Amino acid sequence: MNESGDNSVIRPAPVEIRGFRHYAAWLTRDEQAALLADLRGVLAAAPLFSPITPSGKPMSVRMTSAGRFGWYSDRRGYRYVEQHPSGVDWPPIPDRILGIWTAVSGVVRAPECCLINYYPPDAKMGMHQDRDEADFTQPVVSISLGDDGLFRIGNETRGGSTQSLWLRSGDVMVMGGAARLRYHGIDRIAPDTCALMPKGGRINLTLRVVT
Repeated sequence: MNESGDNSVIRPAPVEIRGFRHYAAWLTRDEQAALLADLRGVLAAAPLFSPITPSGKPMSVRMTSAGRFGWYSDRRGYRYVEQHPSGVDWPPIPDRILGIWTAVSGVVRAPECCLINYYPPDAKMGMHQDRDEADFTQPVVSISLGDDGLFRIGNETRGGSTQSLWLRSGDVMVMGGAARLRYHGIDRIAPDTCALMPKGGRINLTLRVVT
């Protein structure tokens, strides 16, 4: 089985969309299945949970993390924490996922958090900025698995024109440089568009340098 950084696999060149680098179909089907197997071990150690927004509303996306830090939300606000809500440390980021970061991020530092979002068919993610990190010169790398998600890219401030594209299983997106603080979100999931996960849904992995 090919690893994500194996030169024997011909990788597609990225397409730039509003400063985001989109690598369509960057992962082969075998690599996607291998990532999913890695994630099962992470989820066994740190199960998915449903975050609460500061307003007290539960998010439609369930999540967990791997790495030194995990992203968390409750009535106190959005932040990174060093333990799962159960009190255990987050599990390590699998090597296969780290290999994708090394291949596409363009930076030397290793990610300190792999946020794992699970989108059931009716889930979405509102337009937001990733700005809970300390160093905005470090990119965010996004990996899509499972059903298609309609991804929308906005501007560095709310409002104005936006651009949308479908992210499909195996796609990789790099959000960095001048586009690092652009608003973005997932408007909807297209159910039953991928057979990677028998029960359907979409998994999105986002790798971040936190400190």
